[in-house]
Amino acid sequence: MSISRKTLGAAAALLILAAGACDTRWRAYGDANSIIAVMAPELWEEVQEDVYAALEPTIRTVRDEKTFTVTYQDPRGEHWGNLRRFRLLFMAGRPGDPWVAEALERTGTEVSGPGLYDLEDVWAIGQTVKLVILPEEGGADEIRRHLPEIQRALDEQFRAYAAQRMFVSGVDSALADTLAVEGGFRLLLPKVYTWERHDSVFIFRNDNPDPSELIRQITVTWKSPIPQGMQAEDILAWRQEIADRYFSEPQVMVLDDAVARPFEYRGNYAYEIQAQWQNPPDRDWPAAGPFITRAIICENQNRMYLVDAWLYAPGKEKYEYMIQLQTILDSFRCGAA
Repeated sequence: MSISRKTLGAAAALLILAAGACDTRWRAYGDANSIIAVMAPELWEEVQEDVYAALEPTIRTVRDEKTFTVTYQDPRGEHWGNLRRFRLLFMAGRPGDPWVAEALERTGTEVSGPGLYDLEDVWAIGQTVKLVILPEEGGADEIRRHLPEIQRALDEQFRAYAAQRMFVSGVDSALADTLAVEGGFRLLLPKVYTWERHDSVFIFRNDNPDPSELIRQITVTWKSPIPQGMQAEDILAWRQEIADRYFSEPQVMVLDDAVARPFEYRGNYAYEIQAQWQNPPDRDWPAAGPFITRAIICENQNRMYLVDAWLYAPGKEKYEYMIQLQTILDSFRCGAA
């Protein structure tokens, strides 16, 4: 008896359906910074503006960019069967609500009353569910009370995810040792970064997959002895001098929305400026992006370091890349005296 290709295809489809009926714990899908909000429609009408304000904060890159995106889903709606397998869920309801009862049953979670509960791998592997159990009466205030905590937890989770993705190629510990010998400082970078040295200027670059689509660049240099009385404008002038001499394309800084702060970095005085760069007006093609520059004083070396990072990612969301650049900057260490 011969079996046709059509018969084989039908059999395969039946096997897939049967497997799905037996085990719905598939791999979670969706972007790591996309949140599905799940609750009764009348409650959502009451709290949606608070949820958007708390869970969709913005950062300034070349524009105001949401760090997370929230999408509402009615748990009684037709798309709930698919969306409940999303990577991030924010759910609210009472223990007797069907979507809440199912989540508690699947995870074996017992609730002691209203509050915030963390559930994992409820309808899919790799899933995070932030569940707010509501009191018998009302519930909007209970949701509002937990929104700041939910935002902090999801942001910390996303930052860990972004750093893990950046180092999927491995940490270049050999390069860190080389920098300690040749430059007198340490920096942890993924192995995909290339680097070059020009006297006391070290440049690290990742332009994969194509420099027309994505560039991440780090620069480290220093002044010794430590200059006195350096102000924010002096740090920016220093950065501009390095950019003019060593960057592959000229940059001018746009400071309209700049954010600056002094801070303590591992026991050392530091100053950070975040702003935008763009190509000069006379260039053939427009380009722009965010940058972070830090001046860090290392007293034991009698050096002031300039540690700078900039990003070029046209048409892409930039929050994940900014986290990656901050992670690299945070790995900087002063050398020995």
